[in-house]
Amino acid sequence: MVSPRFPFWLPQPPKPPARPDVASRKSLSASTVAFTVAAGVSAAAAAASQYSNTPFLQDALNFLLSNLSPNGNANRSSHLWGSLSLAADPTPVNEPKTGVSFPSALGDSRRLLGVGVRRKSVFGLKNIDVYAFGVYADTVDIKEVLGEKYGKASPAELDNKELIDDLKNSDVCMTVRLQITYGKLSIRSVRSAFEESVGNRLQKFSGLEMKCLLNRFTSFFKDEYKIPRGSIIDLSRELGNVVRTTIDGKEVGSIQSKLLGRSILDLYIGDDPFDRKAKEEIERNLASLFQQ
Repeated sequence: MVSPRFPFWLPQPPKPPARPDVASRKSLSASTVAFTVAAGVSAAAAAASQYSNTPFLQDALNFLLSNLSPNGNANRSSHLWGSLSLAADPTPVNEPKTGVSFPSALGDSRRLLGVGVRRKSVFGLKNIDVYAFGVYADTVDIKEVLGEKYGKASPAELDNKELIDDLKNSDVCMTVRLQITYGKLSIRSVRSAFEESVGNRLQKFSGLEMKCLLNRFTSFFKDEYKIPRGSIIDLSRELGNVVRTTIDGKEVGSIQSKLLGRSILDLYIGDDPFDRKAKEEIERNLASLFQQ
């Protein structure tokens, strides 16, 4: 059932022509599926000085110095969680914990399914909102690729886990958009975080250490790129399982790999997501598409 808490625009697109095969569809792709992962910290305060060359720990220490002081923002009030409804409303959707605004649609048919926030704990003393994220999916693709299996199922009959697994493993165009909210994050920290989080997922799904694929992906995040607060990173799964990465609208690289796309999406809609409430919201809105 669709959640009514705040507006979500999902107009019905015109009936598309028959979905072409993967080879011909590659040239038809027009929009991007964004996805990125942000950094984390795992060291104790007592040992922090031993890791002065570790990028994210340096970022975290800077954060502690500037935000845990008596004049810092340690007591910032929290937002109530809001969820999406599929009302016909083009109003952008705000991620409630950070206030970051996400467009309800990317391109003609890629619609927002849910928003969330990536948080990391710094030495167990403070939670950092590293970035807010929005997960988008092409509704035409969803109905064409998954409609035959799920289109006639009632809400009670839908298996959300199976639906999410099918979505991750399909060739449905998707975007995970990340908007940076932590002002002291460096590109080296993002690269390091991807090495850990995406690397773990690649090994989880393949049973192997996919160093070559992981290094190709993380090499897109070059030191010359700056990502101040408000920067947008899009990781997109395009037609033909091409994973395309953009930073503030500029494409920085692409890789054709079904395994990479699945591993990235798993960070947000998998069994152990960065934001469980966001995943639950995505499941509800995804299931509702088949009831329309």
